[in-house]
Amino acid sequence: MLWKGLMLYTGSESPIVVVLSGSMEPGFHRGDILFLTLKEQDPFEPGDVSVFSIEGRDIPIVHRIVNVHEEESGRVRILTKGDNNMVDDRGLYNYGQLFIERKNIMGRAQGFLPYAGMVTIWLNDYPWLK
Repeated sequence: MLWKGLMLYTGSESPIVVVLSGSMEPGFHRGDILFLTLKEQDPFEPGDVSVFSIEGRDIPIVHRIVNVHEEESGRVRILTKGDNNMVDDRGLYNYGQLFIERKNIMGRAQGFLPYAGMVTIWLNDYPWLK
C-alpha cells in the first residue's frame, strides 16, 4: 500500500532504485539509493539523471541524459550516457536503436541516500546471506 502511494505521489512506476554499477561515479556510487519522480508535464533536459529500462531487459539503468530531440509530432528521442563511461549508451540500447523514448524512462533522480542500498546488492551477489 505504501509503495502504491509512492507511485501515485511521484508519478514513477519505481520511485526508489539502487545504483548497481560504478557508471555514474563520482556523482553516484554503487549502492546509493535514488528517489525518483516522473511528472508528465516536466520536459526532459540534458543533465537530468534518469532511470530507464530497455525492452527485453529486467534491470533498469541509471544514466544522465546528454541529448534530447523533440520532433514536431511530439515524439521525444533521448540519448543517455553514464558519467564514468567513455561513450554514450547507443551500445546498450537494443540492436538498431539509437535513442530511447519517453516510454522507456522510469523516473528522474530528485535525491539520493549514499550507500543505503548496499544490503540489497550483497543479498543479490551473495545469496547465502539470505
